Amino acid sequence: MPFLDEDIPLYVDPFLLWKSPSLQDKSLHLSAVNAFNHLGYLVNIGKLARAQELLIQASECDDIGLGFSTTRKGRRLTKTQANAVLEVFSRIPAIVKHGFTHIETIQLLVDGIAKDRISDIFCSYTKSFLIDYTAEVSTQIGLPLTDVSVSGVYNPSTHDFGNVSANLPVHPDTKQPILLVPKRWLRRIPWIGMEQYIELYYKQEIAKSEADIPARMKVVLHNRDNFGVIESFVSQRELQHADCLSDPLFAQIPVLSMKRHHAAIQKILAGKTDGADKKYEDAVIAMLASAFYPALDFAQDQVRTDSGAHIRDMIFYNTQSTIFLRELASTYKTRQIVVELKNVRELSAEHVNQLNRYLAHDFGNFGVIVTRNPVPKNVARNIIDLWSAHRKTVVVLTDQDLGQIAEMFESKSRPPIDVLNAAYVRHARVRPS
Repeated sequence: MPFLDEDIPLYVDPFLLWKSPSLQDKSLHLSAVNAFNHLGYLVNIGKLARAQELLIQASECDDIGLGFSTTRKGRRLTKTQANAVLEVFSRIPAIVKHGFTHIETIQLLVDGIAKDRISDIFCSYTKSFLIDYTAEVSTQIGLPLTDVSVSGVYNPSTHDFGNVSANLPVHPDTKQPILLVPKRWLRRIPWIGMEQYIELYYKQEIAKSEADIPARMKVVLHNRDNFGVIESFVSQRELQHADCLSDPLFAQIPVLSMKRHHAAIQKILAGKTDGADKKYEDAVIAMLASAFYPALDFAQDQVRTDSGAHIRDMIFYNTQSTIFLRELASTYKTRQIVVELKNVRELSAEHVNQLNRYLAHDFGNFGVIVTRNPVPKNVARNIIDLWSAHRKTVVVLTDQDLGQIAEMFESKSRPPIDVLNAAYVRHARVRPS
């Protein structure tokens, strides 16, 4: 499932479809390669402007949400960048004659074309399939669908991009369509790329020493004049295809995103003015879902109680993968952990009582409150009384704790779940036995 407000740092790797045992995947790969090679046909019959227009349209696919954009909005190729790609079709004899076998090879021949661009181009050429795939999967898992117009859908019969009407999930705020991608297509680093080429081939076959490895642009120019070395590298990667595997779909947000969310929280004022509470909840949910993974998994936000009368801010599945989590499961019967988020200047007894009402059945007798400041003494007393009377434990994480979580996530010095463990230990030390 994609993030709604920023990209997932994964990419569609066309090589995974090329090597796939699925005839459908192989067919989609061939169709996308043919669409890309059609640009070369246009260049070589004198229709450069038309090829440029089509390539620019194919160069960005915002509906997918893959890459490193913080807004899910990328930039298309400029005319200058498009011309640099199209020049390859007329400059290199082997490509003029046969075209490309792998779209991603263009990374080795044009500076400024990287894995995110290859992913977007491939998704643009296969968007018709992704629309059908998304509708089918959404129906299976119960995602709500909306009639929406999808732009930039490639038609291989007319070699053109157009709009189609479809029934798809949409972003709750922007109402823009969201497309899902088979996880078997996804990698963090493509099998054929500049980094792999330099490390696995250029250093071993061409460079005599580290000092002989030029800047990227010089490598690109060398490759254009010596296309045979590219063909050898690609052949080598094809022979090693069994080692090319997809990466897991869920990935913790990158350190940069964790920093962004933590920085955003520090700027949010306590209260509800200008939607501050919603901004706070969104940022904390993004932080904790990644920071506590994989110890706590399958995070869900805004989960209604069975009656539908109440909404719990966040729920984690307890994997019981650590001593601390096993203790929660055995002592408090906590199979799932409820987390309440309170963007208030001062926590109140009613906030604690609200969480207390949720602690039953699968949620056991352990819950978490995330709030801005340390707990007032009277509320701390209320938390202790809850233990004394009902053997229920509520632990509180503050802005300071979120800072520790972000620091541990970045430094990898300790698992961030230890911050929650520490809060639990602090509570256990002050409560009566």
